[in-house]
Amino acid sequence: MVEYAPILIFLAVAAAFPAATLVIARLLRPSSPDAVKGEAYECGVPTSGEAIARYPVRFYIIAVLFVVFDVETIFLFPWAVKYRALGLFGFVEMLVFLGILVVGYAYAWKKGALEWV
Repeated sequence: MVEYAPILIFLAVAAAFPAATLVIARLLRPSSPDAVKGEAYECGVPTSGEAIARYPVRFYIIAVLFVVFDVETIFLFPWAVKYRALGLFGFVEMLVFLGILVVGYAYAWKKGALEWV
């Protein structure tokens, strides 16, 4: 049981620190509730319409495509670091990888997934 003491101390500190921080912040902060402060805020402009709006599916498609291509291009960095060690085989593999990316990009472009309107 003694060997687990550091872990238990760490867990106790990890649980106590956020709780203590929130309690101290609540005690120290100024509090003056007001009806105006509870309203929705849109860059200083009075709100118009519902607070919950539906976004078109196209927005999500573009966001997912951005994440996919962004993550895929991150794979280029380790390849560039080990380029000399990988030799011709690594070069050909990266060409195949980039070819797949280009085909996916061309497909998305052809389907009109990259257009905002």
